[in-house]
Amino acid sequence: MAKQIKIKLVRSLIGSSESQRKVAKALGFSKKDQVVEHFDSPTIMGMVNKISHLVEVVE
Repeated sequence: MAKQIKIKLVRSLIGSSESQRKVAKALGFSKKDQVVEHFDSPTIMGMVNKISHLVEVVE
């Protein structure tokens, strides 16, 4: 069974590129300091790596 991870948006999306905003929206973020839970999969981790300067993984 896959482990769940918590991801927190720690920086604002203002000034980020359109593709980074789309990745954040696809992860489920709509505002700063929001925490979402996802299963630890290569797809999700690739999305986290794309916006790694905006998010942090809280376990």
